[in-house]
Amino acid sequence: MIELHYYPSNASMAPHLLLEELGTPFRLCLVDRAHEAHKSPDYLKLNPNGLIPVLRDGELVLYEAAAICLHLVDTHPQAELAPRVGSSERAHFYKWLMWMTNTLQATLTLYFYPERWASPDQLQGATALKARAEAKVGALLEQIEAEFERHGGPWLLGAQYTALDPYLLMLCRWTREFGRPARSLPQLGAYLHRMLQRPAVQKVFATEQIGPPFV
Repeated sequence: MIELHYYPSNASMAPHLLLEELGTPFRLCLVDRAHEAHKSPDYLKLNPNGLIPVLRDGELVLYEAAAICLHLVDTHPQAELAPRVGSSERAHFYKWLMWMTNTLQATLTLYFYPERWASPDQLQGATALKARAEAKVGALLEQIEAEFERHGGPWLLGAQYTALDPYLLMLCRWTREFGRPARSLPQLGAYLHRMLQRPAVQKVFATEQIGPPFV
């Protein structure tokens, strides 16, 4: 059985959402970040970076949330949670997934952990970095807002719900305490409302014991 090593509202949320959408049997394994379980010797054998999530699928051990999502899409083609391989839609699917993990998620990481990039004696630098990261995230959200305006569809790729949408929900949720959160943008706000109506999303939020504000 597939095992997902997770922590509530962490980067494991996108794979967790995707697994619920697929309806395939899986087991959740809590990695208690509050007690540094992600830095334990046993966990580091699964992911030497000490980050969450990790997926076990038989003999396969896989980390990086985007890679896990791609693996689940490829091993469950009947669910059609990605466009056909070789199509232009599939190329845009790859583009948006890489953009989310390499650009939006990376910038969000700067916001939440600015002290990782500033010297201990430069707290003002960490504060300035956090503010710059929040401003950059705002610009990136506007880019997604413009994409929804362009195609007019209900999901990130347009008419087709794909594995991109759980990933986008996760990242938008992380902005909920921002001065200008994702939900405040008209297109994104309506999109997030649609996402919250999905049974798989509601089940994951209940399982992870996530309360309001949901996004």
